[in-house]
Amino acid sequence: MSHTVITTTTVTSSRSSGDGVLNAGYTRTIPGLLKIGQILALFIAFLCVYCVRGWPSWAAFQYFEVVTLWFFIALLIFLIMHLFRLQAKMPCINWPLTEYFHYSVGTILILIGSIVAIVKGSGVSALVAASVFGFIATFLMAVNLWTSYSLSCGPHQTDALKKPLRC
Repeated sequence: MSHTVITTTTVTSSRSSGDGVLNAGYTRTIPGLLKIGQILALFIAFLCVYCVRGWPSWAAFQYFEVVTLWFFIALLIFLIMHLFRLQAKMPCINWPLTEYFHYSVGTILILIGSIVAIVKGSGVSALVAASVFGFIATFLMAVNLWTSYSLSCGPHQTDALKKPLRC
């Protein structure tokens, strides 16, 4: 009696979104879109203050300018880190918690700067526009703060809690 053994080998080649250096799919997620919106709002607010001549209150708008520029650069760094997956290369830092603290401090400081800017710049339309974009950035940072809270500080279920109990 003759026995025949047939061996089949299937080779599949597919490129998933997790491969490669650039994580372009991050820009289509909610945190990615929020970061892009914050970056744009802060950049426009900074440009509105930077391009105006004759500030009514120099110290107040200098504070607003510094705060918007600082958080613009920090958000740009976080976006670049997510796009190039640099968090995985630096596991010694708790990145969700770092972003949570960044958003909490940024929300407060930009809100203070926007309130001061709207009060002090009532006569100059570019300064009012800067404060409006500051409020938009504050709102987006508060939304991002809320969403990052669930990742860094929220309740986490372990695998043991997810499994149903058997009697």
